[in-house]
Amino acid sequence: MIWNENRENEYCEITPAILALKEQWEKENYIDPRLYKDYNVKRGLRDEDGRGVLSGLTRVAEIQSYTVTEDEHIRPADGVLYYRGIDCRELVRGSAVRGSGAARGRFAFEETAYLLLFGKLPDQTQLDDFCGQLASYRTLPTNFFRDIIMKAPPQDLMNTMQRAILTLYCYDDKANDIGLENVLRQCLQLLSNMPVLAIYAYQAWRYYQGESLFIHVPQQPLSTAENFLYMLREDRSYTPLEARVLDVALVLHADHGGGNNSTFTNHVVTSSGTDTYSAIAASMASLKGPRHGGANSKVMAMMENIGDNVSDWQNEAEVEAYLTRILDKEAFDGSGLIYGLGHAVYTKSDPRCEVFRTYVQRLAAEKGRERELALYENVERSGKRLLMERRHKSALSTNIDFYSGLVYEMLGLPKELYTPLFAVARIAGWSAHRMEELSVGGKLIRPRYECVEERRDYIPMDER
Repeated sequence: MIWNENRENEYCEITPAILALKEQWEKENYIDPRLYKDYNVKRGLRDEDGRGVLSGLTRVAEIQSYTVTEDEHIRPADGVLYYRGIDCRELVRGSAVRGSGAARGRFAFEETAYLLLFGKLPDQTQLDDFCGQLASYRTLPTNFFRDIIMKAPPQDLMNTMQRAILTLYCYDDKANDIGLENVLRQCLQLLSNMPVLAIYAYQAWRYYQGESLFIHVPQQPLSTAENFLYMLREDRSYTPLEARVLDVALVLHADHGGGNNSTFTNHVVTSSGTDTYSAIAASMASLKGPRHGGANSKVMAMMENIGDNVSDWQNEAEVEAYLTRILDKEAFDGSGLIYGLGHAVYTKSDPRCEVFRTYVQRLAAEKGRERELALYENVERSGKRLLMERRHKSALSTNIDFYSGLVYEMLGLPKELYTPLFAVARIAGWSAHRMEELSVGGKLIRPRYECVEERRDYIPMDER
């Protein structure tokens, strides 16, 4: 079929033929859910107790979320996220300026990226050199914005960024070289340019929505967080607290162990020996999924719905009554879920949420948003109580996604940038895991699927 822009609606139409084929597919492809238990399938690569199936070793990051007794019972524990053996909360605390009253402290994301990549904390000279290296790479090829990012109307920024990353392959004379020194160079260049790609994709999206187009070139002395706000805002201004809060968010999202979906995708794709651009684009594709990187947007939509339907945000009984309706699938999206409460890994607490909470409170005070924060805290208390009662659990963690959407909204970030910002942070971890897989993996990752289709004979065409 030759593409014709005038036939766009027809091209995307779900025709009766497609519907008929879909019905045939459903008829011939059903798998009885009971078979998964019969074959002892670890669905989602998880054991029945919820623990992930051990599929690799890493030195990059570790999640501690429970203890296991001698009789193999899991007991909830306060969560800890370690980057190279260091509690991620200490990276945030250690970068704060004590005693000076400064709002921002020292920016920590670059320091965190160095730690994840190289396995040790940098001294001041090493950090300065690393930041200088990143700054020197923070530029795109000539006319890249015009020729690539603006070329097709961006409907989703993550797809626009993926396309841009894959196109950067074409500008790299050593694109297929998977020697560690070349992969490190590629990862640092992508780490530097991920915020540029995110902001430029958003500016292109705004332009196609009929808004004015403005492009700010990143500034070398600025940190990743500062440049993100500088490039995003028309007046290029931001407060020290705004930049500090965004930097903390980047630190807390930089990695989450080797088993999260997008990082595991990175390991799988890297194990095939493919190029860095393909591996990072694959991770982006995974992160885009609403079950992975889009959770904070669901929290924001849910909280907006709660705010519209609860008259007194301070009344816990009224909030609890509406949350009960949500759990009973009578309100909001009918899923029966309170988004942002509970986590696939953490049992008692999400350490990222605990350290983030202080900055949420400070930013809400600066922005005059204490009333909205109080509603979030009310929903958190009541929602956890209701969920623990229904699930018969003694503990339940609040996911960092519960508050991150509110923070991004207070920073003036559009919802379209929430997941791209996640990628701006997580590429630090993806890069570290890619290099680790290349250096110590050594085997193509290939799990086994059991075929449950019955054997049958071929039927000649005239007998079908």
